[in-house]
Amino acid sequence: MPGHFEPLPGGGAAVALDDVEISIIRSLAVQLMELIGPGPAEDASGDPLAELFSEGPSEPPSDPVLRRLFPDAYGDPGRPASAEDAEEQRAYSAEFRRYTENDLRAGKRENALAVIRSLDALAPAGEGGAVLELAPEQARRWLGALNDLRLAIGSRLEIGDEDDNDLLLHLPDEDPRKPMVMAYLWLGGLQETLVSTLMP
Repeated sequence: MPGHFEPLPGGGAAVALDDVEISIIRSLAVQLMELIGPGPAEDASGDPLAELFSEGPSEPPSDPVLRRLFPDAYGDPGRPASAEDAEEQRAYSAEFRRYTENDLRAGKRENALAVIRSLDALAPAGEGGAVLELAPEQARRWLGALNDLRLAIGSRLEIGDEDDNDLLLHLPDEDPRKPMVMAYLWLGGLQETLVSTLMP
């Protein structure tokens, strides 16, 4: 079980984590929540209907990590479009973003918060670690958060596709990106084994 998720009887997943791993995941989840920012209800006057009827932004975020987490719904960045098509795609994307981004942000915040809460609730298992056991719903929230963390780190590292993994593995130890690369690859392993445990 160390270093990878295993299925639990009756559903869910478990993984053994040491204190350093717990601290890294928790810190990254907190940073992700700070990056995503507060929701409209947290900014509003406390009216529960305010969140329901609040519109989201229509422009893509300026931060490249947030653009990766909340991409435009229309258009293919790898395929150039005519000026007319590009304008139409921007308009469709703005409309889609206006009505969906608040919910997407709330879901990502909830996933990150679920990670933080489950780590905070861990009881030490001795020798500086603990076994994290997740119910099926918690495991799905963890899966979403792990995906978002990898997207965020990958964006900061300017990772374009999986072919970059070979280059990342061979970075010299003195490269300042090395710690984040190791976190990126490690989270990828956790994500992969968690997906496996949730497969029927």
